[in-house]
Amino acid sequence: MNKKTIRDVEWAGKRALVRVDFNVPQDEAGNVTDDTRIRAALPTIRYLLDHGANGVVLMSHLGRPKGKVDPKYSMRPVVERFFELLPEAQEVRKTEAITGPAAEAAAADLKPGIVLMLENTRFDPREEKNDPEMAAELARLGDVFVNDAFGAAHRANASTEGVAHFLPAVAGFLLEKELEFIGGALENPKHPFVTIIGGAKISDKIGVIENLLGKVDALLIGGGMANTFLLAEGKAVGDSLVEPDSLEVARDLIAKARAANVRLLLPVDALIADAFSADAQTRTVSVDAVPEGWRILDIGPETVKLYSDEIARAQLVIWNGPMGVFEMEPFAGGTRAIAQAMAEASERGATTIVGGGDSVAAVEQAGLAEKMSHVSTGGGASLELLEGKVLPGVAALQDK
Repeated sequence: MNKKTIRDVEWAGKRALVRVDFNVPQDEAGNVTDDTRIRAALPTIRYLLDHGANGVVLMSHLGRPKGKVDPKYSMRPVVERFFELLPEAQEVRKTEAITGPAAEAAAADLKPGIVLMLENTRFDPREEKNDPEMAAELARLGDVFVNDAFGAAHRANASTEGVAHFLPAVAGFLLEKELEFIGGALENPKHPFVTIIGGAKISDKIGVIENLLGKVDALLIGGGMANTFLLAEGKAVGDSLVEPDSLEVARDLIAKARAANVRLLLPVDALIADAFSADAQTRTVSVDAVPEGWRILDIGPETVKLYSDEIARAQLVIWNGPMGVFEMEPFAGGTRAIAQAMAEASERGATTIVGGGDSVAAVEQAGLAEKMSHVSTGGGASLELLEGKVLPGVAALQDK
């Protein structure tokens, strides 16, 4: 983490323009159903208020409004929840504008202790094109740009990367913490280092696996992507989800793991079902014995034991992606067991990092998020860090 942070700025008299990630889930009525990302930004905003910033201007995207104004994606409900979580702000204001005279007037009217939330940056079609004109307009709203939106740091948008070319640009505490945990773990890993990779598709994770093969001691594969590896090894997987186009890739990764002396572990047994449904018939079988017409929907108890033993020996564990179709209760057991094994590893002193939307949802559902060393707020961004990519929103910040 060689970037300047908000600690490196003398804030008195300066207005902070802060990119946050308030892209939070809502119910049909527009109520925020999970405020984790809002809470994650509070330490940065509190620091700015406490250190005399002359007002704080917040910008975020929400959902995918496709570059036009859509009331369904308004920041209003998010602002209401944010104000409940930050009672120490003297006032939280909301403007319908993103840039232009109305936004500039609202920003100019700020005083210490007051926070202003701009409307959804993606209501402007220029945001996702990283339009320099929009970036320059945003820059007029503050004196210093603070990027604290780790979940959007892998996107080169006007509000994440473009604006950093027009203002002094520093990292907030959340961005700093994410980079130190994930980046630090990869740069200087403790050993034994175990990574658990799950999710549906190998094609989404090829870059991650290839980058990790030079660093990890063991790679544990689960989820739908394990089926493609099993098929590549000649196992019959019935009607399980597979990626026929990725069979060669799977064989190649198995060979590379062997050459790098990395233990690449695949499931040895599975919970199978006769349909993709929560009320399907199920049974546990060896991965050598999946009948036609049945499909693998979770790892089995022997695999849970095998993987838990690896996690128990580790000093560093990174997990990205569920072990099965954990959204359906009958097939959530494997993912929950991995979460439990990681919680126990944390208690023993290992560093445990959870990245990726589904794995984060799983540890939160299991009530184990607090037990992990670090739960990442950014699915796509954490994946790109694990791939060894440079995040545009980070690269644009000032070096220390």
